[in-house]
Amino acid sequence: MSCKIRPMVNQDKLAILDILRHIPEFKPAEVEVAEEMIDSCLGDPSGSGYTILVAELEASVAGYVCYGPTPLTEGTWDMYWLAVSPEMQGKRLGKSLVLSAEDDVKEAGGRLLLIETSSLPGYERTRNFHRSNGYRLIARIADFYSIEDDLLIYEKRFS
Repeated sequence: MSCKIRPMVNQDKLAILDILRHIPEFKPAEVEVAEEMIDSCLGDPSGSGYTILVAELEASVAGYVCYGPTPLTEGTWDMYWLAVSPEMQGKRLGKSLVLSAEDDVKEAGGRLLLIETSSLPGYERTRNFHRSNGYRLIARIADFYSIEDDLLIYEKRFS
């Protein structure tokens, strides 16, 4: 199976939202925020501040990544969303999306890529994934999302 990483197009929106709705860690309000970012990117790709790439496998959208430069910084970027369809996880699609995003960030002069995630047990696989891709935990804000749900910030630096 060959995975193709490409920019998102309008026809990808419903597939991306379907993927997000089938990942139990994402709450409905979070999916709404993701949809707002997708709409912003689709409405004004060059001015939205977001880049969205999709992983296409066998002519179907199997995952996506959303990232962009952090406002008011020099060379700092955020990875806002990364999701792979539950039935497609473990096929290195997430890694391909991350590597493609990192290549774009480096090409744009980015020096630092940040990822924020939850400390809840359900996110352990996510945290392991980020660590396996070279991201390092640099900060924890206790009770950020809710009581006993800390914000964890991971970084990867490019030289």
